[in-house]
Amino acid sequence: MGGVVNPDELQAEVERLQAELTKKKEQLSEKDRYIELLEGRLRALQRHSFGRSSERFADQPRLPFPGDEPEPETPDFAKDVPDDEERDTDHKRKPRRRRGATRIPKDLPRVREEIPVTDEQRRCPCGCEMVQIGEEVTEVLEYQPASFFVREIVRPKLACKHHEEHGVITPELPPRPIPKGMAGPSLLAQVVTAKYKDHLPLHRQHGIYKRHGVELAESTMVDWIRGVADLAQPIVSAVRDSILSRDIVSTDDTPICVLDREHPKGSRKGFLWAYLGTSGEVVFDFTASRGRDGPRTFFGDYKGFIQADAYSGYNVLFESADRIEVGCWAHARRGFHKALDTEPEHAKQAIAAIRVLYDIERQADEAGMDADVRRELRVQQSAPLLEDFKPWLEAIQSQVLPKSQLGKALGYTLRQWDALSRFVDDGRLKLDNNRCERAIRQVAIGRKNWMFAGSDEGGRRAAALYSLIGGCIELKVDPFAYLSEVLQRGAEGEDPVQLTPLAWASAQD
Repeated sequence: MGGVVNPDELQAEVERLQAELTKKKEQLSEKDRYIELLEGRLRALQRHSFGRSSERFADQPRLPFPGDEPEPETPDFAKDVPDDEERDTDHKRKPRRRRGATRIPKDLPRVREEIPVTDEQRRCPCGCEMVQIGEEVTEVLEYQPASFFVREIVRPKLACKHHEEHGVITPELPPRPIPKGMAGPSLLAQVVTAKYKDHLPLHRQHGIYKRHGVELAESTMVDWIRGVADLAQPIVSAVRDSILSRDIVSTDDTPICVLDREHPKGSRKGFLWAYLGTSGEVVFDFTASRGRDGPRTFFGDYKGFIQADAYSGYNVLFESADRIEVGCWAHARRGFHKALDTEPEHAKQAIAAIRVLYDIERQADEAGMDADVRRELRVQQSAPLLEDFKPWLEAIQSQVLPKSQLGKALGYTLRQWDALSRFVDDGRLKLDNNRCERAIRQVAIGRKNWMFAGSDEGGRRAAALYSLIGGCIELKVDPFAYLSEVLQRGAEGEDPVQLTPLAWASAQD
């Protein structure tokens, strides 16, 4: 005969088993979420390795909160903005460059080559001699390789016929960028431009120049770059002073490899920091580490807006109320783009909201709005969007893993919310830090070619020369033409303030 089952014991056993089952389900759910996280990381890694680098995508859903207006209407206060014909051309959108045959510039030198007409061609079938009524010109673009020439500086030697003891008098040589060096300003400009603009390491330049009949040792060109960098330092200091005199400065950084015999691996990371002003000026600064001392030393007692990413090394800058942090929506958007593989629905909705912010800015650009009118547009259209966007982000954040791609994007955006929203209050502020990232890209491409800096001093020289080259790129001037003139004027002792890329570009207008 079986024993009698105690109902209390049976109930306790059932509750224990249910609790254990619930725990197992939670563990399985947690593992499923972790597997999903790992799969998302794998897809992101595959896309990074094999996919396209563009962050664009065509599928744009409607916003998950009120205010979805992909094409914002022009507010009343902006309707008085002049039409395209009356608007400053600097604010017009550039037309998209057409694909196809390249147009030959009209200002290139022409070499006329006439095809002779034979006597037989001149004779008309009727027997009369034909006369020329015009001509047909076909343009063929040719190329003449770069060439060297020697500039002979001739100095007369003077002596007295009657008093040899007075010696010989010879006029002094004009100053040169490299004292007693054989390289003139244009050759120095070519070597620097080729390396820091066209990304040609010195050993490649050596081969190119050798084909042109001149063999220049790499060690010699290294000395020239050192001399040019020394000559450029006062100019770079003038650019730095000009940038720090502005109300808005943007900054970003990128690593470079620095050789170090004392390091176990033989090399270590150094960092180039880019600082941009609002007038097209750029200055680079080299530091041996990514510590906060770099930005703190550069900015000194600066007062104004600083636009940067959320790197913690910048936090020391904003301990003073005189410096105001401005966020970057491109960085925020990038986080949501990385989350497309794991949480496509929410990531696309966040990107859609950010896209509307950019649509509003594009409208302001196309209308040529000044800072005050742009601010009113932002207050009327961007601010309400942000007011709806933040609560939605907070609600989504409570539903995702903090370490997932979407969780990281949400965390970044919400932590930076005040800095990201600051553009609404001042029409001069940009929505993102992309101008600074474009300046940094010059270094990122270059380091794939010249590979490393030979020392910290080499990093500082690179920073000085990238400052001048970067300024030329921002101001859309030819670095070779700029350096060819400025290096000579600098050697002659001209005021560095007059030799900055901005001053030089202004003088050309």
